[in-house]
Amino acid sequence: MLYGLIKGLVGPLTRLVYRPTVEGLENLPKDGPVILAANHLSFADNLIIPIVVPRKVTFIAKAEYFEGRGVKGALSRWFFSSLGHVPVRRGNGRAAKDSLETSAQVLTDGGAFAIFPEGTRSLDGKLHRGRTGVARLALGTGARVVPIGLVGTEQVIPVGRKLPRICKVTVRFGKPLDFSRYEGLDDSLPVLRSVTDEIIYAILELSGQEYADNYQQSQRPAA
Repeated sequence: MLYGLIKGLVGPLTRLVYRPTVEGLENLPKDGPVILAANHLSFADNLIIPIVVPRKVTFIAKAEYFEGRGVKGALSRWFFSSLGHVPVRRGNGRAAKDSLETSAQVLTDGGAFAIFPEGTRSLDGKLHRGRTGVARLALGTGARVVPIGLVGTEQVIPVGRKLPRICKVTVRFGKPLDFSRYEGLDDSLPVLRSVTDEIIYAILELSGQEYADNYQQSQRPAA
């Protein structure tokens, strides 16, 4: 209920101010399990995607968003919890595994789960090598993957800036990717790498970014 309330309040205002251009929304399945895999340029990505997607979307979010103190921490915790975000602590293998299990449950229940395959926000504007968590989810649940290319969100809240700016934003949805041909191979590292690379390439075609064949390292401040 809170998800619908927040989306109902924030969504119309955001669409009025930013007027995001949305392309290919017809590629998004109306129901059933689906993974939304997007590039990550800004904290704004976590807000733009749920606003333009008609279905409820669950995200992985930094554990820090749930652990702040005082009024600001409480508001952050309430906001992200209300949107159904799943906390994950970076660099903690057990926590990351738990978050993927929770994510898998969202998909098993027929929901839509959004993930940034790069693992963290790109600080140089390039699309970096994807981490294999998205492939594990896809192969482990059988969910199709809809690639998303975000354009312009890095200008909404640039690195190091706290207040948003008004600028043009485009969200492009690609055709669903089906990896059922790899059923039962979700423990194969070569297969996981191949699936991840295919997803990243699909995102690259949509976003038009330059590709960097290395992992984006998490830095502060990050979102």
